[in-house]
Amino acid sequence: MLTAIVGINWGDEGKGRMVDLLSERYDIVMRYQGGNNAGHTVINERGKFILNLLPSGILRDETVNVMGPGMVVDVEHLTNEIAAIREKGIDISPKHLVISDRATICMPYHKMMDILEEERLADKKFGSTRRGIAPVYADKYMKKTVRFGDLLEPETLREKVADLVEWKNLTVAGGYKHEPVSADEMYDWLIKYAMPFVPYVKNTTEYLTDAVNAGKSIMFEAQLGALRDIDFGIYPYTSSSSTIAAYAPIGAGIPAERLTNVVGIMKAYSSCVGEGPFTCELFGKEGDELREAGGEYGAATGRPRRVGGFDVVASRYGCLVQGATEIALTKLDVLSYLDRVPVCTHYEVDGEITDKFPMGGRLMRAKPVYEYLPGWKCDISRARSFEELPKAAQDYIKYIADAVGCHIKYVSVGANRDEYFEM
Repeated sequence: MLTAIVGINWGDEGKGRMVDLLSERYDIVMRYQGGNNAGHTVINERGKFILNLLPSGILRDETVNVMGPGMVVDVEHLTNEIAAIREKGIDISPKHLVISDRATICMPYHKMMDILEEERLADKKFGSTRRGIAPVYADKYMKKTVRFGDLLEPETLREKVADLVEWKNLTVAGGYKHEPVSADEMYDWLIKYAMPFVPYVKNTTEYLTDAVNAGKSIMFEAQLGALRDIDFGIYPYTSSSSTIAAYAPIGAGIPAERLTNVVGIMKAYSSCVGEGPFTCELFGKEGDELREAGGEYGAATGRPRRVGGFDVVASRYGCLVQGATEIALTKLDVLSYLDRVPVCTHYEVDGEITDKFPMGGRLMRAKPVYEYLPGWKCDISRARSFEELPKAAQDYIKYIADAVGCHIKYVSVGANRDEYFEM
């Protein structure tokens, strides 16, 4: 079985929680795109974990976790992330973690360029996490990066780094008028932070092909959501990689394989980190109360998330581009404080009402059309079946499933592993 776990909306839907929950059913869990510009929060019997780079299956000793060729990896951050997890008793060895030889290394100068560009843009900034993601993906497609496979040939690594830094300084020093990058410092950084990962490096095309042929099950874990996809998202306020399920086998290293199913993760309301259009956004007291109820602060950045009611228009579109075969609805319990539950059912664009997700300037001009559904005003965290929910909560789930046109299979009613049920 080859399953993709993907975000339906703007990211932060609760993918890490669902991957951790479902990973016990899979032999391999792998990240296939992105870097440390987003975080997956997992709470289990060992504590609370925020994972930026490591696949969320890393917390299960029996699961092999793979970082695919579609990823960009800040090895200094990865070093610190592993150290923090090891402190809580989690084993991370080459038997437990595999890194693709084709995965790209995010260098310190990529982070620096990210910051320089955001500062140059000032009030026109994209809302970057300033972790170097856009610059490193740009360099990847310019064919001017260091990949993990380059670490296996240390005799040519210093010359490669020197050539890359010489080219990069044309922009750093010549364009931004910043102090030039030092090739020696970059090489030393790689020796310190990247070289220790050499035992983890493998050809994931061969590794995963062998796993598929052996009948092993693989879960593909996405970062962010459909609306942050570089092609299908709210461009240019997107990530720099493909967040959709169709890219999973490619970003994993096995492009010839086909997915068995796609689990789309969707919150019972909406949240968004960063700049860009977010039509359903709620402001003032209504927004503040929802943000606090949901603890909506970025796992990677700590930034307060923008929040809104469930967005039917955006979610239906997200299900479409993800090819979702089933939905996991998270954080239903957060809405338990409400007398009335807000739902954005349509957009108004240039005076017209639409249920189609627009793009470009039309999306920027879109206004929400809200309706309110009855609330349930009680604690639902102990519910372990659909039938144990109050009728208003049942009706809300049915409404969402009908609105997006996809079966809701999992419903999360709390942050802990056992606080969910299947339908």
